[in-house]
Amino acid sequence: MTEEEKLNTEEEENILDQQEQTEEAEQQQTATETADEEKDPLDVALAEIEELKKQALYKAAEFDNYRKRTLKERAELILNGGEKAITAILPVLDDMERAIDNGKKTDDPEVLREGMELIYHKLLKVLEAQGVSTIDTDNEDFNTDVHEAVAMVPGMGDDKKGKVIDCLQKGYKLNDKVIRHAKVAVGQ
Repeated sequence: MTEEEKLNTEEEENILDQQEQTEEAEQQQTATETADEEKDPLDVALAEIEELKKQALYKAAEFDNYRKRTLKERAELILNGGEKAITAILPVLDDMERAIDNGKKTDDPEVLREGMELIYHKLLKVLEAQGVSTIDTDNEDFNTDVHEAVAMVPGMGDDKKGKVIDCLQKGYKLNDKVIRHAKVAVGQ
């Protein structure tokens, strides 16, 4: 007997079993309906109320379990949500440690400066991969959505009025949401 024939035979047996189970269920339902007709309507209603109470209790317990599970998952997300970002920054921390160790071995400030620039650019790339971007301030119009004016510079002329003159501290966005406003000096 081939496997296909075995599968067909098993399927036929499953179909026959299902038909038998359906017939048995119909017979039990008919017997129950007959018994219900003989029972007092009050008893039937009370039994139905008890059944509905059980169902309501099960649903309430099920919902309570769902609520507890989602609260636990949410707490875990809050607690461990920064794991991805921290893991991405760790190689930059390793580079900083190596730079500090190697800085003790050399007196050349140019070598140290180059090393720091390389680490800085690596950190910027890691942050960009996480969705962080810098806010442009060069020759931009002052925008309160992304800039914070910390100084007003008078006498810059009409062409510099309302424009960013100098950036005192860079601002950053995370996925188009400002996480730190750029602190700027604005022409008056």
